[in-house]
Amino acid sequence: MANMTDQFEQYIEFKDVIVKSNGRIILNIPHAIIPTDRICACIGPNGAGKTTLLKLIDGLISPEVGTVTHFPLAIRSSLVLHHTPMIKASTLTNISMVQDADSTISAADIQMVMEKIGLEHLARTPAHKLSAGERQKLCLGRAMLQKPKLVLLDEPTANLDPNTTEQVEEIIRQFNRQSSNVIFTSHQLAQVQRLAEYILFIDQGEIKEKGPVGPFFSNPQTSAAKRYLHQELLAD
Repeated sequence: MANMTDQFEQYIEFKDVIVKSNGRIILNIPHAIIPTDRICACIGPNGAGKTTLLKLIDGLISPEVGTVTHFPLAIRSSLVLHHTPMIKASTLTNISMVQDADSTISAADIQMVMEKIGLEHLARTPAHKLSAGERQKLCLGRAMLQKPKLVLLDEPTANLDPNTTEQVEEIIRQFNRQSSNVIFTSHQLAQVQRLAEYILFIDQGEIKEKGPVGPFFSNPQTSAAKRYLHQELLAD
């Protein structure tokens, strides 16, 4: 066990984890250690359990049985789901909602983040009038203000145009440069190769394969991963 964890400064350990929904097993992880000290991509077919895994790591849901342990303990995480609702108010009001949970966040902090994510010119615009990409940047800005050690992103660039995708990817790199590590889900294999250092491949609720990005793409070890990569590359 020591040999497995020595290579990671921060990691999550899953032991005998089962997550169910309506009696159906969504995740089944007998044992796994995944790093949280780098950008990690979680990939796999639709319905494989990727979003559920992010919610489990964030503590938004609990396993039916088993344990999920962060090392170091009590790490602060921030989860950005693919569809995050907005209140009927301005962009500035929506991003400022994080002050309700953390009163130490100042107006200056919010202004600085608005500039970082490129929304300062839309501060007074009603959030419901923002484009999909602008709403996603708003959500990422809220996460940035919380200064989490771990950022969990569910399909952060789904349905975005190439230019906005590039902007969101740069925000993800900003998290990493500011000592916030990232686990994100994606169906875009080129994006995974651009951003991630480590891969989790999930299929049918199980972590079938994990490891550094390069070896995974050049020489996947499981038939499930080989099949998935072949199908996705054909789709591209």
